[in-house]
Amino acid sequence: MVKVITFGCRINSYESEVIKEKLHDFDNLIVINTCAVTAEAERQCRQTIRKLKRDYPQAEIIVTGCSAQLNADKLADMPEVSLVLGNKEKKDIEKYVNAIFSDKKQVSDIFGDDRCEDYIITGFEGRHKAFVQVQQGCNHRCTYCIVPYARGRNRSVPAELVVKQIKKLLDSGFSEICLTGIDLCSYEPSLSFLVEYIMTEIPNLPKLSFGSLDPAKIDNNFINLLHKYKNIFPYFHLSIQSGDNDVLKIMGRRHRREDVINLCHKIKEIRNEVKFGADFICGFPTETDKAFQNTCDLVKEAGLNKLHVFPYSERPGTPAAKMEQIPMVERRRRAAVLRNLSEE
Repeated sequence: MVKVITFGCRINSYESEVIKEKLHDFDNLIVINTCAVTAEAERQCRQTIRKLKRDYPQAEIIVTGCSAQLNADKLADMPEVSLVLGNKEKKDIEKYVNAIFSDKKQVSDIFGDDRCEDYIITGFEGRHKAFVQVQQGCNHRCTYCIVPYARGRNRSVPAELVVKQIKKLLDSGFSEICLTGIDLCSYEPSLSFLVEYIMTEIPNLPKLSFGSLDPAKIDNNFINLLHKYKNIFPYFHLSIQSGDNDVLKIMGRRHRREDVINLCHKIKEIRNEVKFGADFICGFPTETDKAFQNTCDLVKEAGLNKLHVFPYSERPGTPAAKMEQIPMVERRRRAAVLRNLSEE
């Protein structure tokens, strides 16, 4: 038995499939692919580790992913854990599993990693949509975000390898391909180049969709592709985080509320059937009642349909964690208000 438990983003989902295929000859292993985007995500990972060890006492538990990269010592100290692997080591997981008792912790400097995983997976268990990793890492430093320290610098999968992976998944019966990355819009040379290349090489691609998109990096070249290629799925999930310009500036975001509104309206003019989703953080330090109201207003003005809402979570080592904090009860109240607005 090899059991892989995935927390967090689409990149983790893709990498978990790689792990399953690489470990298919092993037995009695459980791999936890962790997330560190919030403190709650890390707590749930540790809780799951303890429960799995109770349920499968004979299994070796391997922990990898972003929480493992950032908090390796804490996880290695858990008696339930047999091995902790960083995000760089995750790529060669079979090598470390073979030597599982030699060193409980294998976590190197992620900023020394200059390549993306080039393993070609054959499918996604239990899914109708296949994720394809095209990019890793992030060169930005949003003041609330710990992810760059877990994933390293921006690096891209060559376009020809992306096409090879998509063709393999199409041959396996998947009809929707979702491009994903830690900072997808920073694909080099550009996301619009990659989309054009994919469409040229695979003209019969049934459906292409995207992970989270940075509003600051969606340019006219990308928007024009939405008109040119009708097999681009008309749903776009935007990493917005706040609808207040002062908060966005302190967050270190590269867009303003007006940019989001104009972008959504511009895309709607080209593809009227388009729907938009968005990520928002509630209760970020310095967010006043008025600033939060601006976020609520943005949802209506931009015509956002599906919201992923998170109360702000302090991440040690980030600038925002050193700022004066809004009480957690208020962060959660604002998150509930925004979720209700999404449902309406």
